[in-house]
Amino acid sequence: MSLRHLTFTSALVAVALTAAGLAVSVTTSSAATLDDGLVVHYDLTQPSGTEVTDSSGFGRHGTLSGDTTWLGAEGLRLGGVNGHVRLPDNVIRGLADVTVSVQVELAADQSVPYFVWGLGNTVANTGNGYLFATGDQFRASIASGDWSTEQTVDSGRSLARGSWRTITYALAGGTAVLYEDGVEVARKTGVTTTAGSLGDGTTTANYLGRSVHPSDRYLKGKVRDFRLYGRALSAGEARELGKTTASGRPAADVAAVNLGDTSARTDDLKLPLKAAGGSAISWESSRPSVVSAAGVVTRPAPRTGDATVTLTATATYAGYTAKRDFTVTVPEDDTDRQKVDNALKNIVIHDEDTVRGNITLPAKGARDVAFTWQSSDPRVVTATGEVTRPPHGSRPRTARLSVRATKGYTSATRYFTLTVLPLPANAAMEGYLFTYFTGEANQDSEQVHFAVSRGNDPLHWDELNGGRPVLRSEHGETGVRDPFIIRSPEGDRFFLLATDLQINGGRGWDAAMRHGSRHLEIWESTDLVTWSDQRHVPVSDPAAGMTWAPEATYDPLIGAYVVYWASNLYSPGDANHAGPTYPRMMYSTTRDFRTFTPPQVWNDPGRGVIDSTVLKEGEYYYRLTTDEKVIGSCARDVVLERSKDLRAVDLPGSGPRNWELVDDCVRTGLGTDWVEGPTVFKSNDGKKFYAFLDETPRRGYLPFVTDSLANPNWSIPAEYQLPAKPRHGTVLPVSKAELERLRKGPPPVRANKKGVVADYDLRGGAGPAVADLSGNGRTATIEGDVSRSSAGLVFGGTDGHLRLPDNLTAGLDAMTVSVRVWVDPAQQGLYSLWDIGNLHVDSGLALPRGAWHTITYTLSNGTARVFDDSVEFARVDGVTRIPRDIKTSDFAGRYLKGKMRSLTVWNRVLSAQEIAALRR
Repeated sequence: MSLRHLTFTSALVAVALTAAGLAVSVTTSSAATLDDGLVVHYDLTQPSGTEVTDSSGFGRHGTLSGDTTWLGAEGLRLGGVNGHVRLPDNVIRGLADVTVSVQVELAADQSVPYFVWGLGNTVANTGNGYLFATGDQFRASIASGDWSTEQTVDSGRSLARGSWRTITYALAGGTAVLYEDGVEVARKTGVTTTAGSLGDGTTTANYLGRSVHPSDRYLKGKVRDFRLYGRALSAGEARELGKTTASGRPAADVAAVNLGDTSARTDDLKLPLKAAGGSAISWESSRPSVVSAAGVVTRPAPRTGDATVTLTATATYAGYTAKRDFTVTVPEDDTDRQKVDNALKNIVIHDEDTVRGNITLPAKGARDVAFTWQSSDPRVVTATGEVTRPPHGSRPRTARLSVRATKGYTSATRYFTLTVLPLPANAAMEGYLFTYFTGEANQDSEQVHFAVSRGNDPLHWDELNGGRPVLRSEHGETGVRDPFIIRSPEGDRFFLLATDLQINGGRGWDAAMRHGSRHLEIWESTDLVTWSDQRHVPVSDPAAGMTWAPEATYDPLIGAYVVYWASNLYSPGDANHAGPTYPRMMYSTTRDFRTFTPPQVWNDPGRGVIDSTVLKEGEYYYRLTTDEKVIGSCARDVVLERSKDLRAVDLPGSGPRNWELVDDCVRTGLGTDWVEGPTVFKSNDGKKFYAFLDETPRRGYLPFVTDSLANPNWSIPAEYQLPAKPRHGTVLPVSKAELERLRKGPPPVRANKKGVVADYDLRGGAGPAVADLSGNGRTATIEGDVSRSSAGLVFGGTDGHLRLPDNLTAGLDAMTVSVRVWVDPAQQGLYSLWDIGNLHVDSGLALPRGAWHTITYTLSNGTARVFDDSVEFARVDGVTRIPRDIKTSDFAGRYLKGKMRSLTVWNRVLSAQEIAALRR
């Protein structure tokens, strides 16, 4: 019998549901209140103890264990390691209807997957028969068996972190309703499982803050007011239960609105209409002619003075409101002369002294300044940026470009002199480079790994750099996946693209798909060994939820690269990306992998497709795509299509499709598990085509081979040896010289006889350049709020730093860095004394201020040591990175407020006597 159908009387009615080891009782009364029907109630505000008090009146006390802290009125803090509350066994026995509710504040660094609460059983190290809720893609499920039996009510978005939320799940009569702060966010009908039926009434894994799946993460954050009812609360009751957190939501949401710097605003403001916490936000402006309620900025006319505007944001949620004012100052407009001069000054032509391919020449600058380009020698560089390189063996050629900028009746001209390098020698391809990542096991897994073939054999490989990453991401999410490498059509330039995504320790797959990075991570090289600084380049629109698995193909028809990737797209009004969607393939074009055209849909068959890769063969472009039984007829398989037009677009309802289906069910025909992440290449002898497919659930990459793409006859070789754990990547044919250079790796950075790589005396001098006293010519550069003095460089603490030459650690197995520094007592926030190859010393060392100190760092054989004036005060063993692992930009004094007198880098570990002698 469902307890919600009991007739209330003036007297209390106790219904005893006898269970082995537990008598579960529910009390109701004539005046329905939030206490009616309670089975368990933990307010979680007690001062101490490991017994968690049940205030329902039935004495079903919980047991506290692990990393937990009582916080009084703020509830119970769970540390995320092993802290949780265990409820009594069989606590949901006999409950046909149920409500579970709790107030929770998730930590910003909560790892996934996790349960907020889980009631049920664990069998054979996995959940089997359970009821749970999680903020990861905020949802609740009831399962009669394992995960495949889950019946889920799903909000379609993740629960906000860092602030209190009341989450409530009610199930009755086959209908499950999910509430957030008393507001219904999802509903599911046709639920066939009841709480009381789980485990036939026996449940021994009942937790708050812990999953019934032992491999899941524990909850990290705070909890209070946990309630379990033997009935389904009404919408009004859920609203009442959630009002404590709902009433504070608008104030918290409007306080979190960030409009950036509004002290001198010249461009339009992005005014959010929906807060991350769920409140609707409306806007009013005190001067709509200057800043509209939609954020449109109109600068006052030149010489009329600046304008000050008050924008008022009103946040509304569940009937509660809060307001906040923002002051915006809009400077008077520039004159046309200023607009023209600024537009010309901001033009950048990259690598103008070493031009290797077509260049991007903008047609327009900021403030609608028009550009007109002319070339002194269109045979070398045209006025639209097409480059013709001299033949191999020739001397470089120069071309002078002029650009005329025009705004109204005002114009001006600027000149550029470009040096175009001769073409490289033709070289036969006699090996292969494999770029890939290795999974989510640790921080090194989601970085760029390299392997090379054993000679001209694409089936047998050796890992480079001892299996450690060759390139690491220092931007965005600081994890990179799906690396793709392409050779320029001229042959002597390489671009490596990757997905900006970190799952290890990240926000989880749902957040990655809805609110993932809209950037590409890009590196560039001319030798495959020495790589440029990482570029963190935005390419997707705000409507995109992710930018995954980028690849590129050169299109000679436009003299540019076509770059394509997978994105979930949301409607412009869906700021929280909560609505239904699916991934489709997008594309953009670029000449330099710096400037990209606006993205367009490339392949949208009406449902999800991802991971396209393209190979040109004959007059056709052949495209492999991971397909979920949309284009093809097999689930989670790969389809092969072709088109003579690389940029041909397919949209829902296109018929016939512009890309012709050549082959279907590629992996199903060979009996593998589901695959994704194809990469395709032609063998160097021209006899075979290889497609490496990532069999994610089992073996990772598998080599598929065919004699033809037009008429495929796929097979999997009987014998092969790929690198350990390769995941979605690419294979690039390389020459014999390139193969040998890759195996050898970058040469060690040059040092003098004493092992000094770079040495800087920072006292006195003039100008931005700081000479390298080591004799190696590694000049450093002063940038930002840094000034010179006889005592050393003076750092202002805002944006000043000393830019050191790139790659100071290349090829090094050991190093020493020493700096003489004086930290200002007024130093605020975090700062770096130096940051070389991402091995850095920062303010976490609590360096005494107002006095000179010599700080020395050594790293060798897995041990890092830090010395202050020759006294060791920090040591870390088991360091897995070595200096040569990382090739990046190097700095000294970022965010430092203070003075620096000297900085020296060695290619070895100094002795104790040498370190003692450094103090000067």
